[in-house]
Amino acid sequence: MDLMVVGGGGREHAIIKKLKENPEVETIYALPGNGGIAADAVCVPEIGATDIGAIVDFAKSHAVGFAVVAPDDPLAMGCVDRLHEAGIPCFGPSAAAARIESSKVFAKDLMRRHGIPTARYEVFDDPAKALAYLRDASFPIVVKADGLALGKGVLIPQDFQEAEEAVKSIMEDRVFGASGKKIVVEEFLTGPEVSVLAFTDGTAIRPMVSSMDHKRAGDGDTGPNTGGMGTIAPNPCYTPAIAQVCMDTIFLPTLAAMRAEGCPFKGCLYFGLMLTPDGPKVIEYNCRFGDPETQVVLPLLETDLLTIMRAVEDERLDELDIRWSSGAAACVILASGGYPLHYEKGKPISFPAALPEGVTLYHAGDALTADGTLVTSGGRVLGVTATAADLASALTAAYAAADTIHFDGASMRRDIGRRALALMEG
Repeated sequence: MDLMVVGGGGREHAIIKKLKENPEVETIYALPGNGGIAADAVCVPEIGATDIGAIVDFAKSHAVGFAVVAPDDPLAMGCVDRLHEAGIPCFGPSAAAARIESSKVFAKDLMRRHGIPTARYEVFDDPAKALAYLRDASFPIVVKADGLALGKGVLIPQDFQEAEEAVKSIMEDRVFGASGKKIVVEEFLTGPEVSVLAFTDGTAIRPMVSSMDHKRAGDGDTGPNTGGMGTIAPNPCYTPAIAQVCMDTIFLPTLAAMRAEGCPFKGCLYFGLMLTPDGPKVIEYNCRFGDPETQVVLPLLETDLLTIMRAVEDERLDELDIRWSSGAAACVILASGGYPLHYEKGKPISFPAALPEGVTLYHAGDALTADGTLVTSGGRVLGVTATAADLASALTAAYAAADTIHFDGASMRRDIGRRALALMEG
C-alpha cells in the first residue's frame, strides 16, 4: 500500500517513521516533506500542505491507499473532506470538527454549553470593549487570538498596560493576521500543564502516553513563546487517578459535545490541560498531533500506527488493544539562533557518523541543496529524541546526541525535563 502524509515538519517525520514499520507499506509520499524526511519518504516539495486541490489530485493520480493530514491549516481548510469526496481513506478530522482548534471562540463556547471544565472567559470583536473589560480585570490574564497562529497566538499580560499592548497587536496591528479579528480573554489558571493526545473515531477514545512540553525559548521558562523547545513522556503529574477524572469530565464529554453539535471528531484530538487546585481544566484543544509532543509519544507506541489509523477511519477503534512501552522518552529541539524571532537559514548541518541505539533524529526545518548538503531552513531544525527505561537516562542520551550535531548559531534549552525529574524525586 502507498501512503501520503501531508506536512513537512518534525511531527510528520515522526508519523512517517512509525508508519514505515508496517510491512504492508511500500511508498510513503510526503507533501511537501523536507530535506531529512527525504531519507524515509518520497518528498513532493512542489505541493505545499495548504494546496488542497493539488493534494487531492496527487492522491488520485498516485493511487494513494491511505492519507494522513497532519498540520492544522489544511485540516481547517477541509483537506480531509476533499480527500474523502475523492474516495481516499484518510486520518484526520473534517473542517467542521477542526474548528475545535481553528476557532478558540468555538472551543470555549462548546465547553461552556456542555459543562466541560475550562477557564472563565469573555469574547470580543471590538478592541474598545475588550479594553473596557480589561481595565477592571485581575492580572495576570490570558489573551488569545481566535484563529490559528502557529501556536503563538497566546499572550499573558501582567498588567493593564501590557493588556493594552496585547489587544492592539492582535486586533489592530494584526500580528497574527485574520486570526485576530476576535479575541478570547480568560482567567489565568495555575498548576502543572499536561499534554494528552488521543486517538478517537468519534465515539471510542484511546488516550496516548501523556507528555510535558517546554514552550519558552530560554532555560528556566524564560524568553518568548515558541512552538515547543522540547518534550518528555510520560508526564509525572498525570497520575492514573487524574487520568480517570480527565476521561470522565473532559475526554468523553468533549466527544459527546462534538457529536451533539453535528461535527463528530475523528483523528487525533489533543488536550492541553492544566491541573488546577479545582481539578483538571482544558487550556486548549488541538485538532491534530502536537509538535513536538508527537516526537516523544509515538516512539513509545508498540501497536502498529497504520492499524490504529485505519480503525479510526472505519470507526472500529473500540476493537483494538493499543499497547505502550513502559519506558520514557525525551526530545531536545535544536533551533536556529534567534528563534522564534529573526533567524538566518541555509546553515550547513554536520552529523556524527552514527547515533547511539535508542536515539532518533526527527527533521523539522531543513532542506537539501543542489549538491545534497543538508542545511537549515526553519526555526526549529531538529528534534533529538531518545527512549530509555527511565526519564533520566532518556534525557542523558538525548543531550549527548544533540551535542554531536552542529550548525552555525544552533541553540537548545539545557533544562528540558528538569522540572519533571524534580517532581519525580520530590
